[in-house]
Amino acid sequence: MNPSIDPLILGEAADWMVQLQSGSATDDDRRAIAQWQGRSAQHAQAWLRAEAILGDFNTVPGAIAGDTLKRIGRKKALGRRQALGLLLLAGPATWLAYRYTPWQPWTADQHTAIGEQRPLTLPDGTRLLINTASSLNIVFTEQVRRVDLLQGEVMITTAKDPAPSHRPFVVQTRHGTARALGTHFSVRVGEQNSRVAVIEGSVQMLPQQAAQGVILQAGEQSAFDRDRVAAVEPLNTGALTWENGMLLAQQMRLADLLDELGRYRSGVLRCHDSVAGLSVSGAFPLRDTDASLRLLQETLPVKVSSLTGYWVTVEPR
Repeated sequence: MNPSIDPLILGEAADWMVQLQSGSATDDDRRAIAQWQGRSAQHAQAWLRAEAILGDFNTVPGAIAGDTLKRIGRKKALGRRQALGLLLLAGPATWLAYRYTPWQPWTADQHTAIGEQRPLTLPDGTRLLINTASSLNIVFTEQVRRVDLLQGEVMITTAKDPAPSHRPFVVQTRHGTARALGTHFSVRVGEQNSRVAVIEGSVQMLPQQAAQGVILQAGEQSAFDRDRVAAVEPLNTGALTWENGMLLAQQMRLADLLDELGRYRSGVLRCHDSVAGLSVSGAFPLRDTDASLRLLQETLPVKVSSLTGYWVTVEPR
């Protein structure tokens, strides 16, 4: 699939595809769609991309597919047309990553939408704060207290186990486990690794394929993949201010800052290569990312350009 299709054409493809799938499409609509496809090679390619996406959704159970399309948008008002449009705009790499993501996150015990943060108290009194676009399952047995973090990030403050016999508290990710040793800590799971930051107490990290783990103490952070634990580093407290709805940047690359802000807003947030390396310091609200973008525009030699509310680029002024 060609990633350089005009976004306006992709938006039209989404509109036509939704009309065709609505159940109310007429013969005139179908003729108009055929004519639209024939306007150019880009029109034809956009339609093929839309068909591929809808075809994959048709292989998923209806309730899950419907919930998935809703969750692609940040608010309930963002409907099927906008959701499909975002997937079309995202391009092949993003779509392929989405296509092959397991469906478990959409049927998890707990999940948050983009930009949503949710507090949760577990049966033992342990407190969670589930960050944006995250999903997890909760498993309590006679042997273990476990959180299976499927995607995203969670802040955890463990409580004393009320059970007669002690049960360890473990966070399981696709890369291995983080075992709490009486603590306040965060775990963030990504494609390549899982990151752990310890605020109080200590946490043992054990990669899936490793025979021995590494213990992080309060004030430390590290990451692990399936095979090994990365070097232990001092805790970056700025990376934990999301707990209070803020992103604290200290000499941060603009591209990296925008990657973080992008986790809290629907759609595509891009950074032009010529300004990607600009250094940024400051506090940026995560619950109002538009305000954060305005702040960047006011303090840096950049401007924020928007094709739609869901396709935003930060570029040179």
